[in-house]
Amino acid sequence: MKAHITNDIKYIGVNDRDIDIFEGQYKVENGMAYNSYIIIDEKIAVMDSVDAHFTQEWLDNVSSSLCGRTPDYLVVQHMEPDHSANILNFVEKYPSVKLVASAKAFSIMKNFFGTDFSESRIIVSDGDTLNLGKHTLQFLSAPMVHWPEVIVTYDSYDKVLFSADGFGKFGTIDTNEDWACEARRYYFGIVGKYGLQVQALLKKADALDIDIICPLHGPVLNENIGYYIDLYNTWSSYSPETEGIFIAYTSVYGNTRNAVTKLVKKLQDNGCNTILVNDLAETDMSEAVENAFRYSKIVLATTTYNADIFPFMREFINHLTERNFQNRTVAFIENGSWAPMATRVMKGMLEKSKNLTFSGIEVCINSTLDDASCKQIYALADELCKS
Repeated sequence: MKAHITNDIKYIGVNDRDIDIFEGQYKVENGMAYNSYIIIDEKIAVMDSVDAHFTQEWLDNVSSSLCGRTPDYLVVQHMEPDHSANILNFVEKYPSVKLVASAKAFSIMKNFFGTDFSESRIIVSDGDTLNLGKHTLQFLSAPMVHWPEVIVTYDSYDKVLFSADGFGKFGTIDTNEDWACEARRYYFGIVGKYGLQVQALLKKADALDIDIICPLHGPVLNENIGYYIDLYNTWSSYSPETEGIFIAYTSVYGNTRNAVTKLVKKLQDNGCNTILVNDLAETDMSEAVENAFRYSKIVLATTTYNADIFPFMREFINHLTERNFQNRTVAFIENGSWAPMATRVMKGMLEKSKNLTFSGIEVCINSTLDDASCKQIYALADELCKS
């Protein structure tokens, strides 16, 4: 992207084109961006650092943006290592710099670096400001979005929100793809558990006049800001984004898959065409989780397995519940040759989830489809389409 975001704010981040798995679990075919920014004014503030693999590239980016000057502040919004790894390197290069962060961030710095920088720190909390000249930075606390130390920063002069991990996405900053898809997968994978905290932050942001959002991952957002904020409001309130039916299934010998195929056909015959199907044995888990949170209705279809349910389905439901899955209609299809119990297990796993409406039709297959189970599938399709 262009180095200049505004006349005074420059992008100094890096692209990681070598990474294929982010945070040990998320596939990132288009890499990752580790974003950092610099505000040039009477005083100079650098916003966050980058991953340890890019130390020299980042320090070179900082240096080339300074034009011989020395930075006054390093604002640390988030202490995950992909953003904080170079704090010590930065301080060693610019020993007069002041570190600006929350109190909790400095305690985490002690864990990472063996020091809390007590001689060079400025502790900020919600509503505190820092004047750079023309630019005044206002700090908003954002605990558990998605770590406890997080702050976000608003520059009132250029109307820029530095949003930490909020509004981030997978992919390098110059990846040409639809923003919402990978931002949604990023949100529900990484931030999704903390909807209440995101809602609290959005209420604070609602009082700000925002023209540009500068996240720590993904592209700078400088158009249609309301679109991105509305999506975050939908996601963080656990509201369905798409009125439709998502079907997640596992199948050992193809019989449960056959039932799903029959259900899809009947749904389409009924005029329900917004349908997405994922085989959990083949679909990336974070993609399946994203889809479950996107659609208004979900069908879970699996086999009884070792007096439990098939492992991919168990893992999938665990991913949903640990992210506070709620506000959906849920239907079940179970398969079992001699003691089918998958529906009971799945319901039990979801019993603590809020505001779930369970379908009144439970499909039970004894090994293969027969007239009775086919009638149940047809009845389920009728119910899902009517509701």
